[in-house]
Amino acid sequence: MYKLIIVEDEEIIRKGLVHTIDWLSMGFTVIAEGEDGEDGLRLINEYKPDLVITDIRMPKMDGLEMLSLAKKLNGFESIILTSYGEFEYAKKAISMGVSDYILKPIDEEELFKLISQIRKKIDEIKFYERMKMCTSNKEEIDFTNLKIYIDSKDINTYVKYAINKIKDGYNEKLSIESLAEELGISPSYLSRKFKNETTYTFLDMLNKYRVQKAVEIMIKEKDRFRVYEIAEMVGFGDYKHFCVVFKKYTNLAPKDFVRAKSIVIK
Repeated sequence: MYKLIIVEDEEIIRKGLVHTIDWLSMGFTVIAEGEDGEDGLRLINEYKPDLVITDIRMPKMDGLEMLSLAKKLNGFESIILTSYGEFEYAKKAISMGVSDYILKPIDEEELFKLISQIRKKIDEIKFYERMKMCTSNKEEIDFTNLKIYIDSKDINTYVKYAINKIKDGYNEKLSIESLAEELGISPSYLSRKFKNETTYTFLDMLNKYRVQKAVEIMIKEKDRFRVYEIAEMVGFGDYKHFCVVFKKYTNLAPKDFVRAKSIVIK
């Protein structure tokens, strides 16, 4: 689960965000709530969240100043809450690195889509950080966290079936067409539902999970298998295609990754 802090001086809005939004289904836990900018800054420095959602105009310190100061010491994504009258603030926020903004009153469907996009970005950042550490610590990585989707009660049944197929059969020949046929639905419907509920295409999630498994093998057993053997083990029939996909997600060719003692992320 990712950590979320909500900072909002209007209690009714803050409590509504904390208690009425199903954050767990989106992979987040609200770890703290702040009632003004100074309180928010203290909480961010203390709890090191993955995401901060904040109002702009607040007592003691506004949301933009709070984010600016917090980002000097912490890495996190951020969403600002704004109204039509504060649109200039929203543009300023984007220019200073805020992930996005959402208008009041909050549309839950819009919020869900935005959170899904941000979660994808957080996933990628965490993967690179984790991969750098793994090259020296020989630990497992968690590139594509399929468990979040599999454990969700709200995700579409067909989509969950496809994700389980990725988890259990990533090393086999998989396609959206073959899964749709197994489920008795159209490939276009399954493809659309998959993208809507995960923000990934089926192929993107499959390839990322395959690369994750390849990296795990390279870290733990790089002296046992050749790279082309690892490619076959994780489901890539074509070695050149494996190299292209691997480099797309890691910024390194497979052989360079095996040789590297550390990773420099572009």
